[in-house]
Amino acid sequence: MNRLIYFLLLTVFIKAEAQSSALNIADSLYATGNFNKAINYYAKEGSETAGLQIARAYRSIGNNGKAILQYENLIANAPEFIIASFELGKLYLKTKRFDEGRKLFTTLVGVSPENPEYAYYLAECFRALEQPASSLAFYKKAVVADSTHLKSLFQLSKYFVLKGETNQALEYLTMGLDYYPDDVAFINLKALAFFNNDDYEKALPLFERLIEMGEKKEFVYTKLAFCYFKTWEFEKAKSTYKKLIEIDDGNYNAYFNLGQVFLKDRQLDSAKYYVRKSIAVQAVTFEKEYASLAHIYRSENDLTTALKYYKRAYEEDPLNYMNYYQICTMIDQTSNDKKLKLSYYQNFIKKFGKNKPYMSERSLKRIRELKEALHFSEN
Repeated sequence: MNRLIYFLLLTVFIKAEAQSSALNIADSLYATGNFNKAINYYAKEGSETAGLQIARAYRSIGNNGKAILQYENLIANAPEFIIASFELGKLYLKTKRFDEGRKLFTTLVGVSPENPEYAYYLAECFRALEQPASSLAFYKKAVVADSTHLKSLFQLSKYFVLKGETNQALEYLTMGLDYYPDDVAFINLKALAFFNNDDYEKALPLFERLIEMGEKKEFVYTKLAFCYFKTWEFEKAKSTYKKLIEIDDGNYNAYFNLGQVFLKDRQLDSAKYYVRKSIAVQAVTFEKEYASLAHIYRSENDLTTALKYYKRAYEEDPLNYMNYYQICTMIDQTSNDKKLKLSYYQNFIKKFGKNKPYMSERSLKRIRELKEALHFSEN
């Protein structure tokens, strides 16, 4: 009898050791990113913890379908396994299964209403489902549960800034910045809240701070320059708009607004220069529109008007060989002057001949015909 008990205990011990060894190997493989091999070892171990790690491994290698199935099986067998439900809910959200995420996080919020993360992710599901009222309600629940819950504070701040409800936005922005004064996203939103409310004096130092923090982006410089302009700091406005032009010399709004600063500062020559520059850099062309009109008039057999619009199209885009070739053919059809026709075809060869062999061949053929006709007419 004693031998039997000893044998059974030894068997249990050996089995436990084998499972422990398999789990240690699996954990090591998982930690070093060898997820497929880790899954095989976790499968040998067979516990809930191993099952959770299998789901995580599938998620890590990007096989979200298998990860979801693994999580769902875990929860079906152990509904109290909250961590599995939480991770599955986030995966539902990531894979755009928003309503399934909503149901799962609704259950989790019911179980632990004091957990801000559950309320936040439920709010995210409602936001994805385009139910803003419910979304806002649960972002607020997350903040009630934890007044420093930055993700919820950010979403609330962003919503009210976009809606132009400055006071509500500032309430949540202040809470966020009190906890994390150097958060770039909150500083940016607070600056925009003041800017959109035409409170440029309060917005200005916030945009300056963003630049100091390394946020040297066009939209920050644009807002900062406008704040300087509105607060009569013309020299700073000029230098900031010039900085924008250094970043993008095709920024016609920067040229135009710089012109407005010079106008306000009564430097009229400079104002004219920058407004004209704004017009020049816009480079708006109507080549396609003119070419389309030309084609329409040609279809109506109004060749004279068609020629006029082909010429306009070519003026808009002198590199467009097709429009110039159409000019050649229109002149060929509408003019009796063989020398004029010849000059246009020869000019086509000079401009585009090397790069457009098919059109060049047709042009050269027509050149030979015109030269022959001119030769006989002269004789």
